Amino acid sequence: MSTNAPAAHGPLDPEQTRIERVLCFAAHPDDIDFGAAGTIAAWTAAGIQVSYCIMTDGDAGGFDPEQRDEIVRLRIEEQQRAAALVGVSDIHYLHQRDGYLEASHEVIREVVRLIRQIRPDVVLAMHPERNWDRIQKSHPDHLAVGEAVTRAVYPALENPFAYPELAAAGLEAYKLPWLWLFAGPEDRENHFVDITAHVDDKLAAIHIHVSQHPDVAAMDRTVRGLLLDTAQRGGLAPGRSAEAFHVVTVNGQGTIAGF
Repeated sequence: MSTNAPAAHGPLDPEQTRIERVLCFAAHPDDIDFGAAGTIAAWTAAGIQVSYCIMTDGDAGGFDPEQRDEIVRLRIEEQQRAAALVGVSDIHYLHQRDGYLEASHEVIREVVRLIRQIRPDVVLAMHPERNWDRIQKSHPDHLAVGEAVTRAVYPALENPFAYPELAAAGLEAYKLPWLWLFAGPEDRENHFVDITAHVDDKLAAIHIHVSQHPDVAAMDRTVRGLLLDTAQRGGLAPGRSAEAFHVVTVNGQGTIAGF
């Protein structure tokens, strides 16, 4: 299948880029829905296989003290239901503790393991750089996801001698074509995806996470406004909505070993 979700502009040539499988990494249940659910809905509608990996169970989230004993179960169920609304059923969990996530070799190895298993064309993850204009995007766990995934995709993922136990288990080294990062600084954005046709899908997915968003109306207004602002920043026509990414070519036509 050629091309990806409808794109405004960026480093990807829709005529040359082939995306068939995508693997998305996030820190908590609901992170992917806020950052990329519109793009993911467009991908799955086009027949692209999308998988999620949620690194923590979100055990420190929520607002209701009465839910503490049930919060992990609730958040896993919320993520499963939200994912289904945008066409995703394959969800993996690393079960790290919410608020304590680090780019440790334990975590990096598990990221490498999963990417080698799925062998996607695109890995999508949270950005490793802090956004000072909207610091809420830069929860320490978000930054840890970005750092762990970035360190995993190069060089460990494509180095057959990194984590040799993975190769011994049949998970051979793999050269990833594309790394897409979201929730980073605006000056890093280089790819805008027009999700106007999937805004309602994105909001429906976000609405599932009721344990996290007690003021649904305010959340809805805020997200819709941010999508309009992102589209304007990306040069789309007035009234369009968009999600923004920092797209990195990991292995392309000009890539040679070690450079």
